Amino acid sequence: MDLPVDEWKSYILQKWSLLPKSIQVTISTAETLSDLFLHSSSLLQPEDEMFLKRLSRGYLVGKDPNAPLFYREEGNKKFQKKDYMGATVLYSKGVSHSRPNSEDISLCYANRSAALFHLGQYETCLKDIVRAQTHGYPEGLQPKLLLRKAECLVTLGRPQEASQTISDLESNFAAKPTLAASQFQILQRTLCRLKVKVQEKGNLTETSPAALTKAFEDMDLREENEQISNTSSSVSLCTDPLKGRYLVATKDILPGELLVKEDAFVSVLNPGEMPPWHHGLESKWDTRATNADLYCHRCLKHTLAPVPCDGCSYAKYCSQECLQQAWDLYHSIECSLGGLLLTLGVFCHIALRSTLLARFEEAGKVINKLCGEITNRDICLPESKNLAQILSYDVGGESKKKGKTVETPIPGCDINGKYENNYNAVFSLLPHTGNHSPVHKFLCALSVSALCRQLEAASLQAFTTGLKSSKLKAAVAPMLYPELNIWGVAMLRHMLQLQCNAQAITTIQQTGSEENLITDSRQVRLATGLFPVVSLLNHSCSPNTSVSFISTVATVRASQQIRKGQEILHCYGPHESRMGVAERCQKLRSQYFFDCNCPPCEREKQRPSQGPRWEAFCCHRCGALLQGGDVLSCGSTSCTESVSRDHLVSQLQDLQQQVGMARKLLRNGELERAIQLLLGCQHDAESFLLAEHSVVGEIEDDLAQAYAALGKGTGRSQPPIYRRVSEWLRFATGHPVLRWAMNSSNWPKSSSMGLQYPKL
Repeated sequence: MDLPVDEWKSYILQKWSLLPKSIQVTISTAETLSDLFLHSSSLLQPEDEMFLKRLSRGYLVGKDPNAPLFYREEGNKKFQKKDYMGATVLYSKGVSHSRPNSEDISLCYANRSAALFHLGQYETCLKDIVRAQTHGYPEGLQPKLLLRKAECLVTLGRPQEASQTISDLESNFAAKPTLAASQFQILQRTLCRLKVKVQEKGNLTETSPAALTKAFEDMDLREENEQISNTSSSVSLCTDPLKGRYLVATKDILPGELLVKEDAFVSVLNPGEMPPWHHGLESKWDTRATNADLYCHRCLKHTLAPVPCDGCSYAKYCSQECLQQAWDLYHSIECSLGGLLLTLGVFCHIALRSTLLARFEEAGKVINKLCGEITNRDICLPESKNLAQILSYDVGGESKKKGKTVETPIPGCDINGKYENNYNAVFSLLPHTGNHSPVHKFLCALSVSALCRQLEAASLQAFTTGLKSSKLKAAVAPMLYPELNIWGVAMLRHMLQLQCNAQAITTIQQTGSEENLITDSRQVRLATGLFPVVSLLNHSCSPNTSVSFISTVATVRASQQIRKGQEILHCYGPHESRMGVAERCQKLRSQYFFDCNCPPCEREKQRPSQGPRWEAFCCHRCGALLQGGDVLSCGSTSCTESVSRDHLVSQLQDLQQQVGMARKLLRNGELERAIQLLLGCQHDAESFLLAEHSVVGEIEDDLAQAYAALGKGTGRSQPPIYRRVSEWLRFATGHPVLRWAMNSSNWPKSSSMGLQYPKL
């Protein structure tokens, strides 16, 4: 999914194995991304491109004129079985394969409106009715569509609009009486019933089912940071020769405080499980619902009624507005490349989209990074003369502006020292070229080369349409056509960046009843994105923040109290409560190229090897590991504490019973009571269980889900339970006895919420 399909990877691996040793060495030791790209690109042969095209044709991304009828009939079968959700998905697939202003698309929209009506999605139903009419819905079928519209308006408490629709329907029928007598009688009875409803509901006002979600989305930072965009003023950006850039607290931060609220610079929806390659008509139309069918391809909002791209059947959006924005920003280029991008994987897709989005920033900065020398002296240029220097240029280095040399203190910051969510910040993310294996770099370089060949073959005119200055557009356009390699090197840089800097955008999907907030919910990966500010967070196996997502927006909250001067830390995936130190270190080393030395890792490395009966019990006095058989003794030489194993097992069973009660409260929607009980369980667990015990992780997971549900339900910057804890902490820090209690060993240590949203 992230990388190309297995068939292309195997093909490239075989190609690599057949290369002469000297060429392998040349590629492996390439000093710059430019050298790597140019050497690899020269090896891409026509037969390689043909093989890739055959793979790409396995994905149905064009509009098949025979598909709308198939999907409409399949949807009708679901509708007759009262599976309205299944019918909606199938009608949507029919819409995606239909051409604009055709009978096919109007019929699919009309049928989908009927399914949405039965699902209680009245506003969305009305939109589909309008779409069906706009695309030429047959006049003879208009009465039932208008009746459905009137029903929706009545149900929504909009009596005046409903009355007007009924009047239009009566006038339409009087002018063109096309119904049979029996149908006319049914119509008359329905109209009479609707008129009564209009009178009964004349005083009702419309309510918005999405009001709570909208309020949560509108939540803003209390005071924004002047140095880092989309960040609280409680945070500062620092740099260190060993660990690079990182964020620290500029003041004491309380649990639940919002620290970062950042929209992704770029994101690409993960398509989910795609249909298998088709070799015959019977298997080419897939009826399964995937992420690509249920979420907007631009803003990632869940949608039951997507609006498709006019040119392909793959891209779908929650509204006409999102469709138009996507087309203007990137989809006008991507539309004809859908099958190729699905074959090359999400990382390659993000690399292309990042470069396309760069067109819409200050043209001089883009040229500065991608196009080398420009005669326009008003543009900030680095001290370099060729492509290789441009693309290996350290953004934190020197730049010239109006004859003056300016030192930008931290990579990714502008000349004024501000770090923003823009292409400059994305470009500054490290590609870790030297850490990737030669085969991986060869795979990425050849994939990008193949993509560039397709871009060149299609047309490059749209590549420059986004530049703001027509003067600069004229200057850059001639360079882009012969120098597509420049864009290729940029895309290769982005593709290599993604292994360490991509963020998995997740959502909680509920598979149980709608009445319960938590029942049968699961975390799923929805998309992959680049968040320049979130990427500043370093890893800890026991972090002090939690990350959640609403559409393409990431929010980072403090999950415990963070003292002034402490680093703000995030978990990249390996968490101390889910895996041992050896496994965590191996995963971090292989994917992120560093050895983790966070306190949990250092603490676990110093522990003696664990025997077969070790159960992650700790001493309640000093917190050290308990060891032994039926009687466990403290592993610390300075502590003589011992305890019966049976006593601890009984204590663990009581704790698990309490956690079970908390989960029942969650299922019943009693969130605040559940959180209070879970916090008590967390406190009790810390008195006799090590942090890596599975029960500790389960409690943290339950707390994270509860906080997320509570935050969505309130739409406030801090959920009530957070605010109560915050108010208590403010009071406690000013009270001498309570301040002593907070610093004593009796006060429970805070731990991060366990449900992690890892980097990839």
